[in-house]
Amino acid sequence: MRKIDRPRTTTLRVTATAFALAVLSACSFRTIGCGGAPPDLSTPVTRVNPISGGDPTPVAAKFKIAFFGDSITAGFGLLSDQAYPVDIQHLFAADGYTQVESINAGLTGDTTASGLRRLDEVFEPEVRIVVVALGGNDALRGLAPQETHDNLARIIEQALAKNVAVVLVGMMAPPNLGPDYREAFSAAFVKLAGEFKGKITYIPFLLEGVAGNPGLNQADGIHPTPEGAKIIAANLYQPLRILVDAMQ
Repeated sequence: MRKIDRPRTTTLRVTATAFALAVLSACSFRTIGCGGAPPDLSTPVTRVNPISGGDPTPVAAKFKIAFFGDSITAGFGLLSDQAYPVDIQHLFAADGYTQVESINAGLTGDTTASGLRRLDEVFEPEVRIVVVALGGNDALRGLAPQETHDNLARIIEQALAKNVAVVLVGMMAPPNLGPDYREAFSAAFVKLAGEFKGKITYIPFLLEGVAGNPGLNQADGIHPTPEGAKIIAANLYQPLRILVDAMQ
């Protein structure tokens, strides 16, 4: 493993999420809406049934999955092998996908703008899927939701142009910025899902089931514990496995 470095309706959940996002800023800072037609690949990937064994069968081409995000993706406060991209690789391995490799391209403090600037470093050979998990820091800085939309649109366009499948993962804005901003910010991701319908996979919220739960977050309230990271991985794994299986 190499490293490139709902909400509940209760006040407690909303407040905890807002606090968590605020801490993310101080650090310097998954429902499929639409599925994509994945790129054509050529080199077989071997999948072995971990229970029955037997001869390997080709299920997809050899490829890497790049996780392109901020400190949550990078695994801030965790050991390098505890970040959710590593957990996802373990899930693939347990299901017999022996040649799928996760690349942790998370960078603490990254916004959609800074992510766009460093995007080219993600497209190394054999990267066939990029998971875009950016935007949280945009909200923390109060950047215009349209700016977030536009930067993410360019990231998606560039990935698709390179024949790389895209999984877009949404984030939520903290409530202290007001309901209008929160709605506009969330709408930016929904709009992207509509604009790229049939071309990308959309997962509305990276921290689904984790945000606001003290037992699944570190003391700062935002960065997941190892247990929280495993929940994120479980939420993302099924959509990713569907893509891998489709890329035959």
